[in-house]
Amino acid sequence: MNFPVIAKPVTPKTSYVLLYNVSWEQLEKLDVDLEGTSARLTYLDGVLEIMSPLSDDHEDAKSTTSRLLEAYLREKKIRFYVRGSATLGKRKDGTRREPDESYNFGTKKPIPDLIIEIIVTSGGINKLQIYKRLKVPEVWFWEDGLLSVYCLRDEEYEKASQSSFFADLDVELLAQYSRMADQYDAVNDFSQVIREHG
Repeated sequence: MNFPVIAKPVTPKTSYVLLYNVSWEQLEKLDVDLEGTSARLTYLDGVLEIMSPLSDDHEDAKSTTSRLLEAYLREKKIRFYVRGSATLGKRKDGTRREPDESYNFGTKKPIPDLIIEIIVTSGGINKLQIYKRLKVPEVWFWEDGLLSVYCLRDEEYEKASQSSFFADLDVELLAQYSRMADQYDAVNDFSQVIREHG
């Protein structure tokens, strides 16, 4: 039996730890053992990332970015379904991840059309590798107030200047409003800009 190997020690400044040689059974046991701790597990081919509870900064950025996207979708009358951080991936995929936020457009589907990830700590498992395996069409990474858009094309992600779903969505403008201190004002002001510019 293989035992997990810790690759990075946990220190007060470290918000995640990586374990190698983790079986799917060990992942499932850890999932049960860590229930109620707010720790988040990400798994890819025997490597397990355990992320400590999310910071207020992370949650603020996630909530504001999500509300801005939803304001755009409502103004444009685009039907959407918020999937939240529902766990993606199964044993057969060799992967598992809880995205920060995810959406389906038009209809509900087993896999999200768009995932939003908030990056406050670099390193760890490459999330794009997980989403590529699951065939998620588009992933946005928010980091330090900037949005990077990745679109799945020919089974590889390409960095793009705009969303493949919304040609008229100004991603840089959305990111600009995501940096505003007041979420309520940010969403109201962004909605007003969308209305004014059709």
